[in-house]
Amino acid sequence: MLIALNELQFYKNFDELARDILEMAKETMPDRLIYLTSFTKKEQTIVKLSETNDNICIHEGMVIEIKETVCNRIDFKNNTPLVFEDMSREANLDDLRQALVAANINSYLGIPIILSNGDTFGTLCAVHTHAKKISKKSITMLQRIAKLFSYYLDLERLAYRDSLTGLYNRQFLYKYFDESSTTGGALLFLDLDGFKKVNDLYGHETGDLVLREVALRLENFVQQHHGFAVRLGGDEFIINLVALTNREEISKLADFLLSRLSTWDTQLEAFNLSVSIGIVLYPSNEDNLLKILLKNADNALYRAKANGKNGYQFI
Repeated sequence: MLIALNELQFYKNFDELARDILEMAKETMPDRLIYLTSFTKKEQTIVKLSETNDNICIHEGMVIEIKETVCNRIDFKNNTPLVFEDMSREANLDDLRQALVAANINSYLGIPIILSNGDTFGTLCAVHTHAKKISKKSITMLQRIAKLFSYYLDLERLAYRDSLTGLYNRQFLYKYFDESSTTGGALLFLDLDGFKKVNDLYGHETGDLVLREVALRLENFVQQHHGFAVRLGGDEFIINLVALTNREEISKLADFLLSRLSTWDTQLEAFNLSVSIGIVLYPSNEDNLLKILLKNADNALYRAKANGKNGYQFI
């Protein structure tokens, strides 16, 4: 599960530490532009630059399709740096040649930033307009700096993530609505139907496996849409769809979730698991009190349960 940019803004001293990381890397490779990036499955975002460089067309906040980035060639699975001392001579970069020329980059070092659980944050990169030698010592130093940064990310992440499922937790949800809910959207309150039977008959270990599988499906869902998933506790989950208030479109997404969370493999099929959903819309540019939204969504969820479960209701 990747760290989203809307999570980073809540991290304590993120900007200050990111600058320190870049300064340390800059001391190691003073003639290069150094930058931090973050990844989603679809995009790479330039998070911070060591300095402005008019000769290299990269800027903070820049978003690039993941397939069009050099960093996508990094072997994240094995946490291996990617080194190109002279990119003009690399035939396997021909599909990126136009983008590299536009950015005016010809020397590249990309260090993967991996969290302790194996998740990818992004990269620490050093680039130059000309072909340049890259020493093993420089690579080792940037790897150490990236590792220090990953330790910080791990510590901050613990505050906003559910330890069992890896989804966001209640603290993140409240923080988001206190500081960031100005675009409007839809809050979906999900509760698993039949989950108590899983714990009663098969034990909490099996129940935890079910919750992790549900979380994985919800995370995959929100990665395809503009939003995030939260585990409130037990078998209760929240999906917040940002800037989406069209009831017809939300209904289609709710139908998809019902289908996705009632279809299981042979091992879990016997549990007859499904989900009920309560949905509340909230407007943009207003003080949306989360307690009230959750109460309304919970009321809608109760009605969905009362109507026979495996369904959804709007408030």
